[in-house]
Amino acid sequence: MNHNHIHSSPVRPSERYIILDALRGFALLGIALANFPEFSLYTFLNPEAAAALPSAETDKVVRWLLYYLVDGKFYTLFSLLFGIGFSIIIANAARKGANGFLIFYRRMGVLTLIGFLHLMFIWSGDILMLYALMGMLLPLFRHASDKAVLSWALALLLTPVCIDLVCETGGIYLAQPVVEAQQAVCARYGITDDNFAYWLRDAHDYTGVFQFLLQGALVRVQEFVDGHRYFKVLGLFLIGFYIGRKKLYAELEQRRTWLVRVCRRCLLAGLPLSVAYAWSCMSGHPLGLTVHSLLYLVSVYPMGFAYAAGFCLLYLRWKHLRLWQLPAAPGRMALTCYISQSVIGMFLFYGIGLGRGADTGLTATEGIVLGVYLFQVVFCLVWLRFFRFGPLEWIWRMLTYGQWFSLLKKA
Repeated sequence: MNHNHIHSSPVRPSERYIILDALRGFALLGIALANFPEFSLYTFLNPEAAAALPSAETDKVVRWLLYYLVDGKFYTLFSLLFGIGFSIIIANAARKGANGFLIFYRRMGVLTLIGFLHLMFIWSGDILMLYALMGMLLPLFRHASDKAVLSWALALLLTPVCIDLVCETGGIYLAQPVVEAQQAVCARYGITDDNFAYWLRDAHDYTGVFQFLLQGALVRVQEFVDGHRYFKVLGLFLIGFYIGRKKLYAELEQRRTWLVRVCRRCLLAGLPLSVAYAWSCMSGHPLGLTVHSLLYLVSVYPMGFAYAAGFCLLYLRWKHLRLWQLPAAPGRMALTCYISQSVIGMFLFYGIGLGRGADTGLTATEGIVLGVYLFQVVFCLVWLRFFRFGPLEWIWRMLTYGQWFSLLKKA
């Protein structure tokens, strides 16, 4: 019984659904659009330095559009896909008579390690570690009814608003200990408000980068506490788990009317409310934290769901086109692409690379993202012609299943 997991194996290419890979590839583009302003150090610039950039006026428009169309929406999509993936792993393992949960926990354990290494040594904005830790809670819901799964999801997505209301009313700041720890690390290495935005650009060896990453890891914890991200992630996982359990992705044609309804209703709510959310972000939450948290709830999730439904409808309309292979290729290599986006960001913007950080405006940064994504699409298409998995996916699978998988496709 102990070795049951050995008889299981990852999903074969023939078992894959191209719509899930294409959606994942699409989400990767949105995640890069959201993350690269931090790689380029634009996010860290003070208002005066940002205003002094040649593209300052265009940057304001781009910044507003990012809050309106990108911020939170693609990580919503990515989280839904993770939940769907969990349901597929469990179904795949159960069908093969393997211990699906042992496989799942090993998979999450390896992902925790990858996320930790990414967070500490490459980029402070890692989401993988949180995904892996929250993912470990998903098996608790495997016997829950559909109604219970969706009720839990709704409750978890509402929780951040309730916490913010209590904290704002009571003058409580939950992340205070983390902020103090981060300030202590900054003081130790001489990272100040004046050099914060330029530290990584001016760091000409990895030691300087690592010093910044140490305080950055604490900033990331602060962001998770401030944004109550663990509740949000688990709530979205559960919605994805429900979609996967119902195999909605496998019956898109029969669900066309439902998809149209979801897309229409979510856009009807999301588009106008995202204007209010973007305004709140740009203005520094003038109506308070609770209202901002509520705006996030009613604008970001509907837009994320609308993107998913709308993408599926486009796929149904032009399913016969080979065009879907373009986003599906990076979608099949999502882990490799996500980590390599960080490495490319380091190379382009940090002092240990080309050192273009803090001098590149937001408009140019997002233009660079499109170039990076295009490069990744071409790379993945070529790679997958010769290899079965992406390089990091290959390592992840072997550590998960405890067996050797051939990387090369058989001739």
